[in-house]
Amino acid sequence: METDTQTRMSLRGHLEELRHNLLLSLIGLAVAVAVSFIFTPRVIDFLAVPVGGISHLQAIDVTETIQVYMKVALLCGVILASPWIFYQMFLFIGRGLTKAEKRGLLIAIPFVTLLFVGGAIFAFKIMLPPAMQFFSGLLNIQTVIRIRSYFDFTVNLIFWIAVSFELPLLFYILARFGVITANQMTKGWRIAVIAVALLAALITPTPDPVNMAIFMIPLFGLYLLSILLARLAQRNRTAAMKE
Repeated sequence: METDTQTRMSLRGHLEELRHNLLLSLIGLAVAVAVSFIFTPRVIDFLAVPVGGISHLQAIDVTETIQVYMKVALLCGVILASPWIFYQMFLFIGRGLTKAEKRGLLIAIPFVTLLFVGGAIFAFKIMLPPAMQFFSGLLNIQTVIRIRSYFDFTVNLIFWIAVSFELPLLFYILARFGVITANQMTKGWRIAVIAVALLAALITPTPDPVNMAIFMIPLFGLYLLSILLARLAQRNRTAAMKE
């Protein structure tokens, strides 16, 4: 009975810590979004470059422009606040770890941010232009693009591909704590290919195999990198256990 009470108290404490970290993450995100309002118009102009600029887009509904403005501001806020959000996540994960392990998590924060930003740049520079060419030239007719539809899939594409670029570090952390091993990941490469294909089909804005391949190749490359990082994490884990 006493053990059950202690377990409930421990669980309640972890939930309270999680709530605290989530609250701080949301506050940081809100501040970042508020700051993003300052330069959101310039970001919108920049994101509209693949279609020839904002003047080549049309709005039909009265609220379309404000919806686009808010969505782009939220994306900018997430990118700006990503180091703070990752820091809060690692604070929660790091409770109960050794000082060396906590130090390793803190060192990982810049790399997490770089991977996230790198994924966003990859989506905008590499994936978006061929996607727009496919849409515009499919039936060889003039296409009038609505501003909301364009920014809906542009923002979604940038966000989800940026998130997918976090895979190497995620697998490193899992391997560092012994949840998964590099050998398991190597043996499961066929499952990884299927998972990558499904993810590419869900995220890519066009169903053609060219755009899917543009996403699948670097994502599978990230999986191979994850195997190397997992092997490195296992070595670090083994060395730490010996010490």
